Amino acid sequence: MSNVNEPSFRESVDLMFSRAVALMDLPPGLEEKIRVCNATYTVRFGVRLRGEIKTFTGYRSVHSEHMEPVKGGIRFSLGVNQDEVEALAALMTYKCALVEAPFGGSKGGLCIDPRQYDEHEMELITRRFAYELIKRDLIHPSQNVPAPDMGTGEREMAWIADQYARMNTTDINSRACVTGKPLNAGGIAGRVEATGRGVQYALQEFFRHPEDVKAAGLRGSLDGKRVIVQGLGNVGYHAAKFLSEEDGAKVIGIIEYDGGLFDANGLDVEAVRQWIGQHGGVSGYPDATYSKDGAPLLEAECDILVPAALEGVINLSNAARIQAPLIIEAANGPVTAGADDILREKGVVIIPDMYANAGGVTVSYFEWVKNLSHIRFGRMQRRQEEARHQLVINELAQLESVMEGRWKMSPDFRQKYLRGAGELELVRSGLDDTMRIAYQSMREVWHSRDDITDLRTAAYLVSIGKVAASYRAKGL
Repeated sequence: MSNVNEPSFRESVDLMFSRAVALMDLPPGLEEKIRVCNATYTVRFGVRLRGEIKTFTGYRSVHSEHMEPVKGGIRFSLGVNQDEVEALAALMTYKCALVEAPFGGSKGGLCIDPRQYDEHEMELITRRFAYELIKRDLIHPSQNVPAPDMGTGEREMAWIADQYARMNTTDINSRACVTGKPLNAGGIAGRVEATGRGVQYALQEFFRHPEDVKAAGLRGSLDGKRVIVQGLGNVGYHAAKFLSEEDGAKVIGIIEYDGGLFDANGLDVEAVRQWIGQHGGVSGYPDATYSKDGAPLLEAECDILVPAALEGVINLSNAARIQAPLIIEAANGPVTAGADDILREKGVVIIPDMYANAGGVTVSYFEWVKNLSHIRFGRMQRRQEEARHQLVINELAQLESVMEGRWKMSPDFRQKYLRGAGELELVRSGLDDTMRIAYQSMREVWHSRDDITDLRTAAYLVSIGKVAASYRAKGL
């Protein structure tokens, strides 16, 4: 396990904040204002279950209201505590600023093991938790908009949205009170895959810059790169799937809570995911080498390491043995501040969580906008786009017949060019644009200043600068 003098997750975020602020020219008062959490509400509520009343403790922390609403997930986990929720809320503030989503940072959590309860019980508990937060305006389309996180998903978001609508029967924007909802309850196409898709776009953008690839001691493109993924939940699964199926990367290792799988020739991500779905873990998976302890796989030789599960998995106890030259933090805080120092010394390039997993909040922003505009993306323009493209195709078809076999359109050009963008294509396009621009703003700082040696510090500088600018504009 990690070392005794390992900073907590909250301390890690604070340390990294301090390191960045030391390189900035902020008045001390403003620095303190940005650092501290505005408010954390603790709610304790009872639910009648199995013939008795059980009491649960939940939190909703608001870090910064430089922009409203504030945004951040709700996690259901036994590890939830005030410190963790406040650290995650701070991270959300910086994350939203970095990718230019117009939100302040917030986070919520309920101290519970969802596996101990059946669906009906989980609904009662979730609705009661939502009720406690809604009546304090801690869930509200224009003030505080949660989303899924560890232990929650579309199902819980649908319950929360319905609970809000029941309590606010005349709010026409009630669906915008929470994002990450199922499609048929006001959700948006591409939200489930969003964080993993964002990880893919982040890596694609990284590999567009030869200077950055060289800094990591790598060369070439994503094609053929060996990837190890820790955690095949929603984020890890989608990142691994897209990188292997679309970019030619080889996922050689997958680490889950019950062990690790390794295959030097590349694992079939889809098959592993189905196996986990049927058997509850990777144990017994036939088409790879299985080891009961997955942790050593983090230290195996590979090109890209993708920690996509819990915070603190790369810490003082194992950082020195990590061999990956490039780490992309798909989870929140998977590398502790202590480990970060060791890895930086070794020359490892880390694409930081604040940027790498911002795909979720970016598409959440699109969903919120969709809910407020009450129309799905692409509904107005898609067919008009197709009609305009049809004109070009008709002209080319005429040219084809005149050329009589000397020239003709490529086989699938007609079909590809004709297809207007629906909601999913537009969401992916918006996400790709967001990830590219945010990466460029970080790398510009990284390469333009000698006192900044890593992307994480650059990310903090960019985001804190934006938050500070918002406060200044407000007259604070």
